[in-house]
Amino acid sequence: MKPTEIRAEMRRAQAEFEQMTRTANPQAMRRATNGTRWTNRQLLFHMVLGYGVVRTLLPLVRALGRLGHSTGFARVLDATRAPFHVVNYLGARCAGEVVSPRAMTLLLARLVNGLDRSLTTDADRGRLGLAMHFPTTWDPYFRSTMTVLDVYHFGTQHFDHHRRQLTLDG
Repeated sequence: MKPTEIRAEMRRAQAEFEQMTRTANPQAMRRATNGTRWTNRQLLFHMVLGYGVVRTLLPLVRALGRLGHSTGFARVLDATRAPFHVVNYLGARCAGEVVSPRAMTLLLARLVNGLDRSLTTDADRGRLGLAMHFPTTWDPYFRSTMTVLDVYHFGTQHFDHHRRQLTLDG
């Protein structure tokens, strides 16, 4: 994908998220999702968290991409997948009950705006091709090696995957 396409898909996801949180009633937010143990509200928080993961991963990919020593790091992360999945599940479950849909929308806007700016900077500085090894057992969209550009794309892949699991419309 090109940076312009990634930017457009992030903005599309942001607009969809805002629409969903604005139109979903409290009953729909409490409804179970399709294929997860979360409610719609909890899954919505998890979807926002995906963009937070992108923001967290980018400095790591830039640094390890320059150093070229990320295979061992990816193996260590793969070995810790069980506690990661527990924290991931419980974090979204708890935060999804505490953080309001309006606050989630604002957080997503802040994340997307920041990612948009850093995507421009990474493109200008020629960093989009830096790559590192990834823990492939953490997420179905993590590949064994990912570039900075791939990590930007991951946020919306993750969003779209979970968007299909929402049951806001009944």
